Amino acid sequence: MTIGLDEIANPRLRQFKASGHERGSKKTGPHPVSAPVPSADGEALPLDVHNLHVHYFTPRGEIIATNGVTFGVRKGEILGLVGESGCGKTTVAMAILQVVQSPGRIVQGEIKINGRDLIGLTEKALRNLRWRELALIPQGAMNALNPVTRIREQMGDAILAHESRGRIELEERILKLLSDVGLPDRVISMYPHELSGGMKQRVCIAMAIALNPDVIIADEPTSALDVVVQRVVAQTLLEVKDRLGVSMVMIGHDMGLLAQVVDRMAIMYAGNLVEIAPVAAAYEKPLHPYTQLLIESIPSIKARKPLNVTEGLTHDLRNPPPGCIFQYRCKFVEPGCRDQRPPLVEIEQDHFVACWLY
Repeated sequence: MTIGLDEIANPRLRQFKASGHERGSKKTGPHPVSAPVPSADGEALPLDVHNLHVHYFTPRGEIIATNGVTFGVRKGEILGLVGESGCGKTTVAMAILQVVQSPGRIVQGEIKINGRDLIGLTEKALRNLRWRELALIPQGAMNALNPVTRIREQMGDAILAHESRGRIELEERILKLLSDVGLPDRVISMYPHELSGGMKQRVCIAMAIALNPDVIIADEPTSALDVVVQRVVAQTLLEVKDRLGVSMVMIGHDMGLLAQVVDRMAIMYAGNLVEIAPVAAAYEKPLHPYTQLLIESIPSIKARKPLNVTEGLTHDLRNPPPGCIFQYRCKFVEPGCRDQRPPLVEIEQDHFVACWLY
């Protein structure tokens, strides 16, 4: 029902739904020419992730959480990272922030902020970089804020960790940040338990933009919020992006909500990126069978038919198949799909897919 209401209020999503799409069929597209990292006129991208492998070394075996994830984010762009629970979205976020905890480990890859590789930096260097160049809007703001500390102290601590400011100047800065995300001045003296879920989430957004970072990772920033508050938070993120020109990675599983916010969509399945496309193309012409199933699973206020259900289960992440990682659930699987994994290639301008159908 959430998506149905979104269709009413969001002509953009309604247009995507009305256009429909064709199911995958064997075709010959343009020869793939590049990796899924958009050009930036020769300048380093704000965020550039290349061939990222994160494994978890457990007593039951080595779990491949991300398998060669590669993407880039342009300046002032919001990239949506979407997929089912357990597909590796949050692991990608933790890797970018360099906070992967044991038994997890980044075993291969590059993560660059403005051309600077984060992997291998000292903890001191990372502390200086976080909040200044790279910030996080956490999932579940009610658990991210200290319940016994006023908002003034929590936001002030984040700022003073990087900048020296007088008491009056600091308070003025905090009030400006709260105003920027649509919160009244009285919030500065309140405790987290005195705020609604949406207000707490906007406090976290204010903290993330406190030092004007170049990149923000938003890990399911609208989870556990009602539909109306989700829309308010999403609008706040758009306003922040437009005002500051910041680049964002917005992680989520609600494709209807993401369609209202993001510029491009990256689809993950079982630790792999299977498709990256501009948001309109992702809805109007999804290429990967998994993306097609995700789009078909969105409820519509017009459709009078049962929702499609993806049959089967995700493979064991300790033992991925040699071929396509979606082969056990794909309706279009062919013998060749079981032998070799398809690379992520550009089929149309800025539209990449990992599928042997194309």
